[in-house]
Amino acid sequence: MMMITGMDAILHLSGVDERLGSIITAVGSYTIVTGGDPFQSLVRSIMYQQLAGSAADAIHARFLKLYSGRFPSPARLAATPDAQLRAVGLSGRKVEYVKGLAAGVAGGRLDLASLATMEDEQVIEQLTTVRGIGRWTAEMFLIFCLGRPDVLPVGDLGLQRAIQKAYCLHKPPTPERMEKIARPWRPYRSVATWYMWKSLEKFRTIG
Repeated sequence: MMMITGMDAILHLSGVDERLGSIITAVGSYTIVTGGDPFQSLVRSIMYQQLAGSAADAIHARFLKLYSGRFPSPARLAATPDAQLRAVGLSGRKVEYVKGLAAGVAGGRLDLASLATMEDEQVIEQLTTVRGIGRWTAEMFLIFCLGRPDVLPVGDLGLQRAIQKAYCLHKPPTPERMEKIARPWRPYRSVATWYMWKSLEKFRTIG
């Protein structure tokens, strides 16, 4: 696996944004662990959409049990009867999504291996052609699978809440406001986003 790390990011972010610097000091050192199999990462992302972590974990465990504990190949997942996937807890729509993704990969219509050579927006464009994969899921893929350092997921509710709290805003920021606040964070907006997420956990614990 790869990891987004380095003092360069921390020094840059702390130097250009005093409020973010205070969060970095409070949260402490960071490590974003990235990598893994792209197909597995995307299937898990679809599974976990709009679910609490514990519920999604249980579905994921039952899903793996269908295949004797090993993640299925795209071809095998595409051939799995819908009823078996519904039985592990996947909704009908998510069954459609994961099997559609699997069929696209197995049939060669979606070349996941090539994504690592593409620019961020190209990756998002490719992935969002797949039903069930929106921009947010593609951005999480960029951060946690490909290890891209400069992704700002403006549609992420956690990031919106963290920015609202950190910058004392009266209401959740618009995407345009988020882009403006985050402009100095370049080229480490993924790292800044991670710190913003962690700030919600840190200050909730303190409070």
